[in-house]
Amino acid sequence: MNISIILISYLLGSIPTGFLIGKYLKNIDLRLIGSGSTGATNVLRNVGKWPALFVFIIDVGKGLISVKIAQYYADQGLIEVLAGISAISGHIWPIWLKGKGGKAVATGLGMFLALSWKVGLASLGIFLIVLAKSKFVSLSSISAALLLPIFMFFNIGNFIHPYFIISLIVSLLVIWKHRTNIHRLIKGEESKINQNK
Repeated sequence: MNISIILISYLLGSIPTGFLIGKYLKNIDLRLIGSGSTGATNVLRNVGKWPALFVFIIDVGKGLISVKIAQYYADQGLIEVLAGISAISGHIWPIWLKGKGGKAVATGLGMFLALSWKVGLASLGIFLIVLAKSKFVSLSSISAALLLPIFMFFNIGNFIHPYFIISLIVSLLVIWKHRTNIHRLIKGEESKINQNK
């Protein structure tokens, strides 16, 4: 059962929501334009605001539902964590798109909303505050990722708890996926949310 939960979580995470929306609405391959990501930000820039919101909600749901399935069928914290990281892995490296997906921000949010809604909402709050001030989605995502393990530690107070360890792993993964954005931010070449590249 545990193996099935992990596999289902990966397949759920790998549903290429942004890619399908881009193909359906504008017949474009998001992997070949903009940032090359299939996430909500690239959808926003190349497809539109409402499609981007739809993709964001679905991508959050992929992480949240994966963890909730694990919580329902497996009475082990480790399985919840593995289900969440499997969903994130599916989103980043979807089997249907030869391993080229999104950056895990929305799916990661869904995962942590399911693991600890307080941590999930705190991270979302940081994302929205930084976005409102800077207009950089990448900077907002990086800021939320940096603070995620800190929020989790203050929530559970344990450095060796699976929830803290996975928050640290996801934080590093999200930052790594934004490495090209970091270079552009440093050079002053990153586009704001109200700009097109």
